[in-house]
Amino acid sequence: MAAAEAGGTGRIFLILVVFLFSSCESLFSGGDSYKRELTLKLYPNSTPSGGELLHVSAVGGNDTLHFLFCSQGAPTLLLVHTNSSSSTVKVKWPEFLARNTSGSLTVEPQSSILYSTAIVFSRLLEYNDENDTAEAKSNFFPAYELKDFIWTPMNLSESTATVCGSPTRSGNGSLCLQLSVFGSEGRVDLWPRLLHSANSSQLEVWLNGLPPRSNMSRFVLELQAVGGAYPLSRVNVHQFIDDEYTPSIFQMSQWVSSPNNGSDVLGFAQWKPVAYRTSHATLEDATPCRNSDPQQQNGNSTSASSALIKAFYSDPAAMGLNVSFGIAGEPYYNSTMFLSWTMLVGVGSPPVDSFSPMVIGILTAGLGIPILLLLGGGVYILIAKKRESSGYEPIN
Repeated sequence: MAAAEAGGTGRIFLILVVFLFSSCESLFSGGDSYKRELTLKLYPNSTPSGGELLHVSAVGGNDTLHFLFCSQGAPTLLLVHTNSSSSTVKVKWPEFLARNTSGSLTVEPQSSILYSTAIVFSRLLEYNDENDTAEAKSNFFPAYELKDFIWTPMNLSESTATVCGSPTRSGNGSLCLQLSVFGSEGRVDLWPRLLHSANSSQLEVWLNGLPPRSNMSRFVLELQAVGGAYPLSRVNVHQFIDDEYTPSIFQMSQWVSSPNNGSDVLGFAQWKPVAYRTSHATLEDATPCRNSDPQQQNGNSTSASSALIKAFYSDPAAMGLNVSFGIAGEPYYNSTMFLSWTMLVGVGSPPVDSFSPMVIGILTAGLGIPILLLLGGGVYILIAKKRESSGYEPIN
């Protein structure tokens, strides 16, 4: 009888152990498993003005994301989400290059379009921070209009495209943009290691060797978000407690599009408030960045600066914000002559950072082992008591 009770108790203990470790396994295997098939097509430009158009089609089970990246005028990323896995992009190339009418780029069937948004890199601002306040309010030099930059042909590598531009043909210093599109969830190897999904793309921007116009120069990047009824309109800041992937950074900024400022998110641009002063980022090279509040912009002016916006939107609505790099006391740009910053652009809700399997394993071991010891001790005491109670009482 005692052996049977002990066996039953042992089975309960075994079930608890299996449940604990299966729970750990489910935590390890969690994540977004949705995948897309990627196809790239480049529209090269042989005209003296340069500027190319890249189309990346990301086809899912019953929908498609069309990523269009263009350096004709101000560099622009356009993202169009359709409810069809067979939707296509049509480009009337001569009209597109002429940049004088909308409708030269369409997504067909147009009835399949669920949502569209675009990010325009419009201007690069430089100011003399002689008082080391990092307040970008005065002492500005004439702005770099990125629509007037001379852009190199796009360099394609798998699902990544890189383009660099200079304010003059001498090529003395450059501003580069690298677009990466993904077929599944993951992270790139370089900091800030943002979590991407199959519904997002990554844009890395870096300034390399552009001669500063003072010894105390800092820079500000002007971005404009363009959409139809619901452009990106507000920036939400989220706090978290894990800095495993981006050391010392515990915030995420999300520029989102939501109908009537509700909780539903149609599209987003997402970044961590950090930039890096060298191409091989280390913790010592990190510098904080800040964004201004989004402000409404003139859609027609934005359209005039970007061939892609002009071609796709007939009546664009635009919002703009500035991202400033560096804070008081941080080294100036001329300390390394380099600055890089990374953002994600996608549809739906932004990816949410969570603990990695390694961290979950450590936490599970820290909490699970004491629990197992307590359970084991309890089972041992229970068995011992059962054995004691199963013996005969002594006869006085």
